[in-house]
Amino acid sequence: MYDNISLRDYLATRRSVPAFQMCEPGPDKVEIESILKLAVRVPDHGKIAPWRFIVYRGNKRVEIGEALLALALEKKPELDEEMIKVERSRFTRAPVVIGVISTAGPHPKVPEWEQVMSAGAVCLNLLMAANAHGYVANWLSEWFAFDERAFPLLGVKPGEKVAGFIHMGSTTFPIVERPRPELQDVVSWVGDED
Repeated sequence: MYDNISLRDYLATRRSVPAFQMCEPGPDKVEIESILKLAVRVPDHGKIAPWRFIVYRGNKRVEIGEALLALALEKKPELDEEMIKVERSRFTRAPVVIGVISTAGPHPKVPEWEQVMSAGAVCLNLLMAANAHGYVANWLSEWFAFDERAFPLLGVKPGEKVAGFIHMGSTTFPIVERPRPELQDVVSWVGDED
C-alpha cells in the first residue's frame, strides 16, 4: 500500500481504514511479530514498557464476539438484528486484532500520565507498522474497552486498562481522505516571529 514512498509522503497520506471495510489477508504470525517489534520503538521514560499486547486471531475471535454479544444483551435486551450482528462481529471484522493494554501505574520516577502516553504511542506505531507491511489498520476502543465485565474474556487483568484495539487486514475499498484540523485552530505560537 505504501511501498517505496518517503516517510514525509507516507505521513501526508496516512489514513485509517474502517474495520468493517477490512478483509483477508491479514498479517501472519511472522509479520505480526515484525509489526510488534516496530511498535515497541516508542518513547518510554524509564524503559519500563508500561503496556503489553494481546493478539486475537482465528476462531477465538468468533467466541469473543458471541461473549460480547451476550454482555451487550444484558445491558440492552432490546438490541435490534443489525446491532446484534455488529456486536457479534466486533473481533471478526478484521483478520487480526491486537489489544494494547496499558499497565501504567505508580512509579517512583515515571509519572503515570507519561506511561499512558507511551501506550498511546504504541497504538500509533502499530498502525504505521501495519501500513509498512502492506496492511490497512484502525485504532478502536469501543464499549468493551471500558466495561470490566468484558476484561476476563479479552485477557485483560485487574488494574489494567485498554489503550485500544488495533484492527489489521486488507481492503478492497478506496482509501479516501477525511477532514483534518486547520492549523490556525489547533496551534498557538509563543516566541519571536519569523
